[in-house]
Amino acid sequence: MTRISTLGYYSDERQNQIIYNGPTISTGISIEFTGSNNRLIVSDQARLGRFTVMFDCDNGILEIGPSRSVAPFTAFIRVGQDSEVKVGANVSTTATCVISAVEGTTVTIGNDVMIASENEIRADDAHPIFDVNTGKRVNLSRDIIIGNHVWLAKRAVVLGGSKIGSGSVIGFGAVLKGIVPNNCVAAGVPAKVVRRDIAWERPHLSRAKPFYKPDGDSVAKTPYWLPTVDEESIHE
Repeated sequence: MTRISTLGYYSDERQNQIIYNGPTISTGISIEFTGSNNRLIVSDQARLGRFTVMFDCDNGILEIGPSRSVAPFTAFIRVGQDSEVKVGANVSTTATCVISAVEGTTVTIGNDVMIASENEIRADDAHPIFDVNTGKRVNLSRDIIIGNHVWLAKRAVVLGGSKIGSGSVIGFGAVLKGIVPNNCVAAGVPAKVVRRDIAWERPHLSRAKPFYKPDGDSVAKTPYWLPTVDEESIHE
């Protein structure tokens, strides 16, 4: 196992690579390569907070997009065998977000996604569960797709097989294992759609003027003000 504490270009004899040509970052970085043929690709314009990555196996890929205009991206990310995590542009976190993809799964996070604190995005359950009668696995790992301009509120958890359409909100403490269309609020355990045809914006209620925001005219609008369409394809 090789541990790296500085983000810069790197390659080794096991074909592990870090592809990054931006300013060297040596604070809060921990990258572990246990296997071979793993790749970490970080945009030169990425803005990172505490950043821990574990490539446990072989053939893993992690891509981090640029994020200059929002809060830093802070995460603990595990990438397992033949798996991939793709993080788009301007993805922000309030605190450390846990992301895990193993067993050939892919976790895709779109652009302009806002992640609060105590959030987890997990394509897997970390340990296998079997049916004692058949011996078959009952908790297979599954891909996750999170669209553009999605807000994960505090303690929201997104589990394997979930797809979230662009412009949607996953509420406080929600646990999602399913499909949420675009421009919806989903809440509860398990999370279900509780409101449709919504739009949200980043300006904080107390940190950004005006300090009362009674309607859409009080904020600058992003292009994500759209009606909910149940049949919308949720693309990567």
